[in-house]
Amino acid sequence: MPIVRVELLAGRSQEQKNELAEVLTRETSRIARCPEEHIQVIISEYARSDWAVGGVMNSVVKPAT
Repeated sequence: MPIVRVELLAGRSQEQKNELAEVLTRETSRIARCPEEHIQVIISEYARSDWAVGGVMNSVVKPAT
């Protein structure tokens, strides 16, 4: 049973997450050749303040370049 894990910054609408789950399920089913009902999609959301890129937390304001 394929499990697809998606990690996102918080802020997407429920409609966006629904579409993401539908598309990931459909395409995983097609590529892996398994029934859609066997595929699980887990979406985890994180606050911007809990996410870092390049060693800098997103909550830190970066100077304009």
